[in-house]
Amino acid sequence: MSQLALSKEQQPVKRKKAKVELISIVGFLILLIVTVAMIMPLGFMLSTSLKTTKEMLVFPPSFIPKHFAWENFRELFVNEEIKFGRQYMNSLIVAITTVIGTVFSSSFVAFGFARYKARGSQFLFVLVLSTLMLPYPAIMIPQFLLFTKLGLHDSLLPLILPSFFASAYMIFLLKQFFTTIPNELYDAGRIDGCREVRLYWSLTLPLSGPVIATVAIFSFIWSWNDLLAPVLYLDSQENFTLPIGMAAMLSSKFRIAPWNLMMAASLLSVLPIIALFAIAQRRFVQGIVLTGIK
Repeated sequence: MSQLALSKEQQPVKRKKAKVELISIVGFLILLIVTVAMIMPLGFMLSTSLKTTKEMLVFPPSFIPKHFAWENFRELFVNEEIKFGRQYMNSLIVAITTVIGTVFSSSFVAFGFARYKARGSQFLFVLVLSTLMLPYPAIMIPQFLLFTKLGLHDSLLPLILPSFFASAYMIFLLKQFFTTIPNELYDAGRIDGCREVRLYWSLTLPLSGPVIATVAIFSFIWSWNDLLAPVLYLDSQENFTLPIGMAAMLSSKFRIAPWNLMMAASLLSVLPIIALFAIAQRRFVQGIVLTGIK
């Protein structure tokens, strides 16, 4: 009787355990389907990049190439009409200098807003944030006229210089983090003879690794993927960055759209972003958590 009673008591526990296991299995299957759906475009990109032009046009398309055309990647760098290597270097120059400009200019402004309170400082901060409401097309024409008057059209400078004048979004992120640094550290620094710029350089920046990594990754990705500004300012193929250069690959220079070369170029173009995220992943996640970004 006691065993029968114990068995009856265990039945709800078993049903609850079975329900939890069923929910876990269903959740795992959903995650698996979503993961496969997200990876499939990358898989087809890799597959197409390794196909010959003839196999690329076969319908229905095959996922695994019959002949792995590794020469597609070589074609990108040796074909004088594409100039992929030059465009890759231009994108690296623009993205790296944009990261440097954004990190230092935005962190300097954010340091001022975070550490010093004066009459009107809150209004100025709200005014800076209000610029987030302005879409890029609203400032596109005045900025274009300015850089054209300065003689910087068809050069990389119009893509780089705006980053040295701070970004409202990055200022907001950095200020959120800077305000969490205890005032006692700044007081101790001042007692040791540090001036304000030294407090920014030697105290604030070294303590802000996670949020600096977050700002750097966001800046790099936005600059790397930017198409509108290069289309606006660049005319010479020598100055093209990757987005506009890859778009030009679909021009009439090729009798058939070189999708295999496009996919090879796309595959190579995502490598810096993957490498950057792999290197700074831990600090990037910390920065997301500490600044409260969801």
